[in-house]
Amino acid sequence: MRVFSKLFCVFAFMVCLFPLMNNIINGGGGGGVMAFHKVYMNYQQLSSTAKDVNQVYRTGYHFQPKENWINAPLYYKGYYHFFYQYNPKGAIWGNIVWAHSVSKDMINWIALEPAIVPSKPFDMYGCWSGSATILPGDKPVILYTGVIAKKPEPGFQVQNYAIPANYSDPFLREWIKPDDNPIVKPTSENVSSFRDPTTAWFNNGYWKMTVGSKHNQRGIAYLYRSRDFVKWTKAKHTLHDKKDTGMWECPDFYPVSTRATNGLETSVLEEGIKHVFKVSLDVTRFEYYTIGTYNTIKDKYYPDSTSVDGWAGLRYDYGNFYASKTFYDPAQKRRILWGWANESSTSTEDVAKGWAGIQLIPRTIWLDPSGKQLVQWPIHELETLRGDNVHLSKVKLNKGDIVEIKGITAAQADVEASFTFSSLDKAETFDPEWSKLPAENLALRICGIKGTQQGGLGPFGFLTLASNKLEEYTPVFFRVFKTIDDKYKILMCSDAKPSSLNKAAYRPSFAGFVDVNLAKKTISLRSLIDHSVVESFGEGGKTVITSRVYPTLAVQEHAHLYLFNNGTEAVTVQTLDAWSMKKPHVMN
Repeated sequence: MRVFSKLFCVFAFMVCLFPLMNNIINGGGGGGVMAFHKVYMNYQQLSSTAKDVNQVYRTGYHFQPKENWINAPLYYKGYYHFFYQYNPKGAIWGNIVWAHSVSKDMINWIALEPAIVPSKPFDMYGCWSGSATILPGDKPVILYTGVIAKKPEPGFQVQNYAIPANYSDPFLREWIKPDDNPIVKPTSENVSSFRDPTTAWFNNGYWKMTVGSKHNQRGIAYLYRSRDFVKWTKAKHTLHDKKDTGMWECPDFYPVSTRATNGLETSVLEEGIKHVFKVSLDVTRFEYYTIGTYNTIKDKYYPDSTSVDGWAGLRYDYGNFYASKTFYDPAQKRRILWGWANESSTSTEDVAKGWAGIQLIPRTIWLDPSGKQLVQWPIHELETLRGDNVHLSKVKLNKGDIVEIKGITAAQADVEASFTFSSLDKAETFDPEWSKLPAENLALRICGIKGTQQGGLGPFGFLTLASNKLEEYTPVFFRVFKTIDDKYKILMCSDAKPSSLNKAAYRPSFAGFVDVNLAKKTISLRSLIDHSVVESFGEGGKTVITSRVYPTLAVQEHAHLYLFNNGTEAVTVQTLDAWSMKKPHVMN
């Protein structure tokens, strides 16, 4: 499945986000960066005309450095820390350092000097993915993958650790890599597919962590134990593994409450919790998670019977989203998910822009009351950027209606609406032939087939980043289908096919199903629009889809935002609020 841009098809790299959070003695934050498949190891200076390019696709309120290639987060002594891989010499992979920014609110960011660079025999060919944990005494430690040889491709991988040079420095400006590294070397493991150590957790007298890997096509999360966080021993069994899933990148493992929406420290073990296990699949370039039970006696994870374990499983985000990491935020007792989105433009266009890749808005994440899936919502701090507001209510949309939302900056906006309808009678019939499509691609395929063409109940939703005459637009919408057993499937789409007149850009249809009871005949949608990114949250965050788009006409003040309905069933916008979004006061 192709979900990465042509840039990614060429360089095929991956990044793990890694928040380092103040998780108290038994917690663990994440800290992390990346692994990749094909890279340019030699330092290089790209010829770039970025200063001459109109930066219409540069985001206004999503994190990205001033120039060049990025990807990757920590909370310590009152500050959120963001470590990200950065090429100071170009907008492609190479010359990578661990750049470092800090924030009080995850919205405004101040750039610091780089934190980690390749400098030792145990990481001389790359400082890749990692995570972080707070040890007793409020002492953070980073675990990361080091590359000790170029062969076998993409490199011989080991696991290392780093510690702050000054624990009293809330900015953690300097990190030390002790000489007793590496702390984990592959023995029988696949040395070129052995990376991304997770946030550690503590129980039964040991710290535990996993490392992502594969054997043939079996995805593996190897389990390691340590009493002192330096001497690690591999368990005789894996934490979890699954055949026919390929390489497991950026594994993440954490508890969630079944009773409340608050987050839990990584090591929490108590009544009323479940565990989440997430991997980024190298083969599909999508992320998948399951909800299940962690057996602390056997040190094994078992997905629930309601969680599909594999390519057809649940996803945080059904669009342009990869290599994510969660962390526990002790300041507000929440678990935060932070993902990354690559460019969908060509490598030539990225070099011309002078940058590539953005971080998506951090999301609070919790277990849905059904216990069958997670729910996500943008962190509340984002609302401090809201400016001019437009409020609408009881707007009826008949078949073919398009209503512009005026009075805001449509290219840099936050819009939220609740849609209602009087009947389900006109819902389209779910074609039984669609059930023969691969389960992991079913929603995406249906969105590609149907798009915004006329339906029954739907399509209805937003036309984002639209040009004046609709030569370009990115629709985000719902379609409701009725199955042969008199049940309903609610499809949510973010369709980039009509997003740009630039045929060189990758313009996919992204889609997922929304698990919502339509008894009340209502459904909600929120979209964060920021020049070249549209993050959309269906039904309060039950289904999330991110698209990267590059319109040629619908840019800056020439972008428009519309409501639309192209179904025969009338739909009413019960309430709508749209805001112009301001830029952060400080952005790197």
